[in-house]
Amino acid sequence: MRQPGPALSVGIEDIRDAARALDGVATVTPVERSSALAGVVGVPVYLKCENLQRSGSFKIRGAYVRMSRLSEAERARGVVAASAGNHAQGVALAARLLGIRSVVYMPTDAALPKVAATREYGAEVRLVGTTVDDVLTAAREESERSGAVLIHPFDHVDVVAGQATVALEILEQVPDVRTVVVPVGGGGLGAGVVAAMAAVAPHVRVVGVQAARAGGYLQSLAAGEPTKTVTASTMADGIAVSTPGHVPFQIIKDGGGHIRTVSEEDISRALLFVAERAKLIVEPAGVAGVAALMAHPEEYDDGPVVAVLSGGNIDPLVLLRVLRHGLASAGRYMQLRVRLVDRPGALADLLQDLARSGGNIMHVDHVRTGVDLAIDEVEVTMQVETKGPEHCAALLDHLRGEGYRISE
Repeated sequence: MRQPGPALSVGIEDIRDAARALDGVATVTPVERSSALAGVVGVPVYLKCENLQRSGSFKIRGAYVRMSRLSEAERARGVVAASAGNHAQGVALAARLLGIRSVVYMPTDAALPKVAATREYGAEVRLVGTTVDDVLTAAREESERSGAVLIHPFDHVDVVAGQATVALEILEQVPDVRTVVVPVGGGGLGAGVVAAMAAVAPHVRVVGVQAARAGGYLQSLAAGEPTKTVTASTMADGIAVSTPGHVPFQIIKDGGGHIRTVSEEDISRALLFVAERAKLIVEPAGVAGVAALMAHPEEYDDGPVVAVLSGGNIDPLVLLRVLRHGLASAGRYMQLRVRLVDRPGALADLLQDLARSGGNIMHVDHVRTGVDLAIDEVEVTMQVETKGPEHCAALLDHLRGEGYRISE
């Protein structure tokens, strides 16, 4: 999104004040040059590693700035927040640093490592509902009931100002940056980057990226106001927000509203790519920008490009599933179903043929009975590791050439 002239609700002095407040609190995260991504996009590409930030994401920036500006009376009442994980940890850590009591509402299915980390930072965690909307409702009710200050994950000028400090660091670390690609959920981080660039580097293009299954900004920008969108399940739960915040929406709208979406396959491929080539552990939401670069590299030829890796808080079990999904999307992992005649040695022959083709068998299921199987048939389901799309095609051609009946 190219930034036009109108004054935004978060100005450069707000952002510089936020940077001063965060001095010694938030880490100035590194920027890593990615030759592998540069080869895909055709221009220099850098990764802004907010996955290495304190509490594992950029959220500590906005949470701390918001809470540091509370009055003594407000601090005495405590704070309440709602989050699926990253904002929860940011609020809990900020509250501990500032000596403020915190209550955090999280979904009942929130990742166990995120729940545990939030508690370890000192917050009281309450599990309710299954969505971000559910926990936000519960947090608002708690705020009204107890007087605790609601620390919204994205819809406040102080939060946006805190997140905008990421952009100031990018400008220092990559002075010739031309494009910044950033994950967008509620919009706090995206709006912060837009506001900062509008003030000091209006020539820099900012592209916000959402999961296609939770692309609330596209509908809202078309409507001209924040609009609730029906979201589907997405592995990028950190940016699965149904309604943009009013403050970040207005900033992004005034900044041109340039939003892209990426598919689940795009996200899983990007997560695998970052793990393999950049040697970084990033959560699915955090690689949305990389996913956009890989899916449509032709749109990012105005470089250098900086992709913000917004967080690295991922449940190891989720990481395992997503990596498997990424391997399948990249043609490195496939599942086969093969019908065999039920005779001694048939399975051994199949396995030997797979071995000769270079396929590495990860798992085998051998089914001897089924309503669609003939009395002399068995079905073998296999998970096979391959060396890429061309190897997949060659392996299938070889097996079919040997007379096997295959369903992928």
